[in-house]
Amino acid sequence: MKISLVIPVYNEVESVPPLDRAIRQALQGLEYEVVYVDDGSTDGSVEALEEIVRQDSSTSRLIVLRRNFGQTAAMAAGIDNSVGEVIVTLDADMQNDPADIPLLIQKIDEGYDVVSGWRVERQDAALRRRLPSRVANWLISKVTGVRLHDYGCTLKAYRREVLEGFHLYGEMHRFIPAYAGGVGARIIEVPVRHHPRRFGRTKYGLERTLKVILDLLTVKFLTSYAAKPIYVFGGAGMGMIGGSLVVLVVLVGRRALYEEHMIRSPLLMLSVMLFILGFQSILLGLLAELTVRTYHESQAKPTYSVRRIINPTRSS
Repeated sequence: MKISLVIPVYNEVESVPPLDRAIRQALQGLEYEVVYVDDGSTDGSVEALEEIVRQDSSTSRLIVLRRNFGQTAAMAAGIDNSVGEVIVTLDADMQNDPADIPLLIQKIDEGYDVVSGWRVERQDAALRRRLPSRVANWLISKVTGVRLHDYGCTLKAYRREVLEGFHLYGEMHRFIPAYAGGVGARIIEVPVRHHPRRFGRTKYGLERTLKVILDLLTVKFLTSYAAKPIYVFGGAGMGMIGGSLVVLVVLVGRRALYEEHMIRSPLLMLSVMLFILGFQSILLGLLAELTVRTYHESQAKPTYSVRRIINPTRSS
């Protein structure tokens, strides 16, 4: 089993040399590669990483992006340029401990597809980092149905096959376990160590909360309704049409009981608008169904995911 360690780097010039030494020490005896992805650093991180790769070109690789694309894009670039059967992701700030990687690999050996780190004793600011993180973790677990204590922990291990079939956008690297859960992956969470930041400063703030919420809506749609979009669009459309009929019944009742003019009531306009919007939503769902079928059939993508086949059919 070859392990690919994917590490996005952004302005971590002081962290990467000790991080690389810690990785080498933690992974002794394992077959591995380290894929560093520089995400547009401006502090000399590229030069530090180039020196690391020169010293150990047999197990190190460096990908330098043209500009700062964000952690998700950097992680996707590292995964695309890795070759291992198991992908381990890790932050470059040394707050995650490389010594925990063998524990994750052990769980992969036990048959799990995704092993997620859980920073039980997180060494970050309580109000600015830990409290928003707890709220986000609860919300993500509730919406996706994949319950984890720490979606934001970058230290995770994946079997390569569970990462195939979808692409990462926005801030969606944290939602990989939710995507994997959608195709039936076996997921486990293990406690890992977390250290205070020694060098530099954090790149994350409260502004990421809004991005996480918006990405969560996308993840929920893709994992639950990507194959049957008519369920969400058609359901919303039928609900609006139903609301339109209820408002119309109220108008007719008020006309019969109190002789109120229907034309003068703003409820009539509400009923008409709800009916039109509901009808349009149903049509949008039908168009989405056509798009989904075109997507799957044009790329010969199945709508299922096979874990394994016992006694497979042999072609002659």
